[in-house]
Amino acid sequence: MKRVFLIVLDSFGIGAMSDSESYGDVGVNTLLSISKSEKFNVKNLKDLGLFNIDGVTCGEKTNTPTAAVCRLAELSRGKDTTIGHWEIAGIVSDKPLPTYPNGFPAEVLDEFSRRTGRAVICNKPYSGTEVIKDYGEEHVKSGALIVYTSADSVFQIAAHEDVVPLEELYNYCRIAREILTGEHGVGRVIARPFVGEAGNFKRTSNRHDFSLAPPAKTMLDYIKESGLDTISVGKIYDIFAGAGISEYVYTTGNTDGMAKTVEYAKRDFEGICFTNLVDFDMLYGHRNDVDGYAAAISEFDKWLDEFLLLLREDDILIITADHGCDPAYTVSTDHSREHVPLIIYGKNVRPQNLGTREGFCDIAKTVCDYLSVDADIKGESFIKEILN
Repeated sequence: MKRVFLIVLDSFGIGAMSDSESYGDVGVNTLLSISKSEKFNVKNLKDLGLFNIDGVTCGEKTNTPTAAVCRLAELSRGKDTTIGHWEIAGIVSDKPLPTYPNGFPAEVLDEFSRRTGRAVICNKPYSGTEVIKDYGEEHVKSGALIVYTSADSVFQIAAHEDVVPLEELYNYCRIAREILTGEHGVGRVIARPFVGEAGNFKRTSNRHDFSLAPPAKTMLDYIKESGLDTISVGKIYDIFAGAGISEYVYTTGNTDGMAKTVEYAKRDFEGICFTNLVDFDMLYGHRNDVDGYAAAISEFDKWLDEFLLLLREDDILIITADHGCDPAYTVSTDHSREHVPLIIYGKNVRPQNLGTREGFCDIAKTVCDYLSVDADIKGESFIKEILN
């Protein structure tokens, strides 16, 4: 019974790519930045071989890594969550998803207001915590929806839970998702509920993403069609709009996501458990919180003490990321285009350095190859190189 645990450390980049500057990212390196914090303590990741990966200049290399490792470059044009995960699952996006540095056009917002019956305020790229500070009181008084975006391909709707009940907000997001197709097909429509009083507004954990459906079949579709399990932990279900997922569970953050992944590790299943740990990106990267990010990766590293012991004879653990979000890069609070790490551990995996590989999609091909699933997706499998 083969099981693959694929864990995405959301935004855990390990250094700029050759084209990063064209995305506005100069000298970005998420791993290097957080390694300078006193909160940074990653003994298990070091033992697995994190610091042996190509281009990693921080930390101490180990002479006896316990995992196969490599550095992955992104083939897709973008640096956002949707495109990153799609590529991990075997889809390379040659065209970036649309972004709106000057806000959304009138034809989009007019139709949105007509169908929701509510006015729109803001309509600018904004920090999610700052937008409710600046527009929260107006929203509470008027009932107008706070619509904003970022450097990513997102249409975000912030609303106070006492003014717009959650299900109503989610329905507004579904309406926006129906409108935002074709040339305006943003990667995600995101519900951003908040609570509190003026001067002390606070976002809640009731965020919900409504993603653009993948444009082609992914590894998840092929694995599910073969009769195996495809389990989603965290926002994976939303990122893939439910496509190819046989079972899913949402999480309230990293700690909850790790706990739920442990629960699945204790269960019998055959296939893949695909986990996203979002706090690295959402709580720390976007907020330029170096120490918070370092503490979060240290918590994950400590969690590996327990999780590695749960792996069975034919289990494979894959740790990677979908993009960067360098918390020390104060030019912006947006994602950064970076290489990502790939760490593959298992009792039958031969430790080695696979160098630098082109395409996150090699993960998809390797997973399908390991599970004996024939999949017409992008990527090159390296399973034969790493198995004993």
